[in-house]
Amino acid sequence: MEEKYPSLVERLQSTFIDTIIIIILMVCFSNVLDGFNNVPEWVRILLFAFLFVIYEPLFMTFGCTIGNYIKRIRVRKHEDINQKINIGQSIIRYPIKLALGWISFLTINSNLQRRAIHDLASGSVMIKL
Repeated sequence: MEEKYPSLVERLQSTFIDTIIIIILMVCFSNVLDGFNNVPEWVRILLFAFLFVIYEPLFMTFGCTIGNYIKRIRVRKHEDINQKINIGQSIIRYPIKLALGWISFLTINSNLQRRAIHDLASGSVMIKL
């Protein structure tokens, strides 16, 4: 069976969904913390940084983020698409994706497997279910 790879639009839609989810979670956490008296700012900063930094790498080790799940796309190891990426690959992938931003997606239409720069660097590939 030939694998199908998500388009740039599908990947961007997935990223947008994940961004909305992170914003909603931040608002929820903020509202919960507002219910407590004198919560130090460092606690808020740490909680929000943890949410922002850990969301994608953690979910990717399970195969997909919530946005990926909704769009029916998954991240897999390039050398064996039946295997999910490990935490090491995920930790390599995410900072590159963040650092390059939209630039990372420029390579998607230049290769048959539609791999972004962060996929190439981490040995991952996105597939469609």
